[in-house]
Amino acid sequence: MPQELPLKIHTDTKDQLNSLEEVGYAYIPRVLQTKEISELKKAIDKLKPFPESNDMTRDPGDKLGLGKNSIHIKSAFNQDISLFNCLDKPGVIELAESALGQDCHIIGLTAWRTGPGRPDQNLHADWCPVPLPEDIASDPRVKIPIFIITAHFYLTNITETSGPTKIIPGSHRAGRAPNEKDISWNNIPEQSVILNAGDCVMFRSDIWHRGSANTSTESRYLVQVHYSNRWIAQRMPPYLNQFKFNEKLLSKATPRQRRLLGDHEIAGNYT
Repeated sequence: MPQELPLKIHTDTKDQLNSLEEVGYAYIPRVLQTKEISELKKAIDKLKPFPESNDMTRDPGDKLGLGKNSIHIKSAFNQDISLFNCLDKPGVIELAESALGQDCHIIGLTAWRTGPGRPDQNLHADWCPVPLPEDIASDPRVKIPIFIITAHFYLTNITETSGPTKIIPGSHRAGRAPNEKDISWNNIPEQSVILNAGDCVMFRSDIWHRGSANTSTESRYLVQVHYSNRWIAQRMPPYLNQFKFNEKLLSKATPRQRRLLGDHEIAGNYT
């Protein structure tokens, strides 16, 4: 029987940050209102895939294994204002800046529509920046720095059949990524993120997690915003000066949004 991930409502940003450091994730409810959810789902339905950016859509025969009617679009902020405004949603951006610094930026913003038939992902960690022996990584005196945080904005109610994200709480203290045989860490099994449309979960890059199979008859909609420390390179393909910002959307950006897109102040030897 699948276990549900405990989703604690935190009192303030400091409490959220403590959760990121202790269990590897933080839950932020009701970030998006009904109108915003509707606008974002419509925007995702209209997104254009760019093969040169490695965007993915369901091909005949579903060779990519994405499931029926699925899309996975990178740099989705560049195509629609509602997605652009996911850069700095209140209640989310404050935690990103608290954990990663006031000069943090995004390394990407991805939109998903995951249709019926999408299979299970393998358990993985997005990035383990500080590999350590497990006895050191799990020592409570050791505070492992956070370099990347992903915010999952859920646009549909998530049940066990719709393909919930599976997380192993505390697994960022393994000091390594999971191997093919791992199904738990420290006797803690993976647990399902079950929540409502409009809720958000933020998790650090070194926590063990995976996407699970969509066995329902409905598509699951999700927006991912990947925040990072200033020193981490942004990932907006295609590379080597081929990616171009949407000037119309960029002209509407606030100073904070421009910084999140990479418009940093020049300071220090490495600027």
